[in-house]
Amino acid sequence: MPAVTIRNLSEEVHRALKVRAAHHGRSAEAEMRDILEAAVRPANRLRIGSALSELSRNAGLTNADFESLEQSRDRTPAAPMSFE
Repeated sequence: MPAVTIRNLSEEVHRALKVRAAHHGRSAEAEMRDILEAAVRPANRLRIGSALSELSRNAGLTNADFESLEQSRDRTPAAPMSFE
């Protein structure tokens, strides 16, 4: 698993992190992981699978629609590109 080093962290921030971690009942390192996770993966982020599912429901598509698309799909492999 990757490790991260944070340089030049002020004493005030470090102390505040420790207080916040103690308030949540975990280590300062676990608190920092939680803060970073929340920052880069917010709970309200767009999830592509959920968005596509909702889009198909709103369009009124059913499993039968997808099955008919799958049956009529061209399965022949694409010809490789030629640069000559």
